[in-house]
Amino acid sequence: MDDQAAGSPQDARSVPVCYRHPDRETGIRCTRCERPICPECMVDASVGFQCPDCVRGGSGTGHAPDAAMPRTIAGGTVAADPRLLTKVLLGINVAVFIAVQIRPSLLRDLYLIGEWPPAPFLPTEGVAGGEWYRLVTSMFAHEEIWHIGFNMLSLWWLGGPLEQALGRARYLALYLISGLAGSGLTYLLASGTTASLGASGAIFGLFGATAVLMRRLRYDMRPIIALLVINLIFTFGWSNIAWQAHIGGLVAGVVIGYAMVHAPRERRALVQYGTCALVLVLVVLMTLLRTAQLT
Repeated sequence: MDDQAAGSPQDARSVPVCYRHPDRETGIRCTRCERPICPECMVDASVGFQCPDCVRGGSGTGHAPDAAMPRTIAGGTVAADPRLLTKVLLGINVAVFIAVQIRPSLLRDLYLIGEWPPAPFLPTEGVAGGEWYRLVTSMFAHEEIWHIGFNMLSLWWLGGPLEQALGRARYLALYLISGLAGSGLTYLLASGTTASLGASGAIFGLFGATAVLMRRLRYDMRPIIALLVINLIFTFGWSNIAWQAHIGGLVAGVVIGYAMVHAPRERRALVQYGTCALVLVLVVLMTLLRTAQLT
């Protein structure tokens, strides 16, 4: 297919469309000719990606001296392995799960709990007692095989495309802050003596960001909405599920995801990481408020 002519409607778009698929917006360009290409058209090169025409034309796989480095729709650097961080996060979760199976007592130091034992005894452990690290460690801890299995399948299914679309740094910020938002809301609203654990807050953050990204790219929203509705039904219909973590992660994922894909190009990093910082501040405020209530 020929290049899109100058002065066409594409030039007026804030985000270009793939030169071979005009219905698909993309932030990635061929490292040789700089034409915008969607994930389906990207061909791995020694540096970045190339379009099918450059590959077929034997243009080589090097980086053209005057070509800009390819960027994702969120402004991140296009990586050779778009699932590297997803694999690392999955590996950490699995490693912690195996460690807990080998040594069950380890779980006591990982799960999220406000204070224990309950009044009138003097608490000896919990976030209210200064163990803030539990807000993080609980995100990587699982006890049941079905729990980690479901979460890791969701991480693999949602994480890869998001990591590719956002770039590694932005994707990692989304995952960790969504998980912290889930932990923070659970700590704020749940009983102080209730223990919770799991990556569900971070996973729901990926759900929210995926929905925002699909809407930005004008993809069919029905699959992700259906899957999200099913998960929310389980969230509120199944006993012993920390719904606070799911809702906290989902809201954080939507907010951060929106900032990632809608930030104006000239202030992109400021808006993206500024939004992440604001969500983190809210998590800290929730934690301080709950701690003051329990102590």
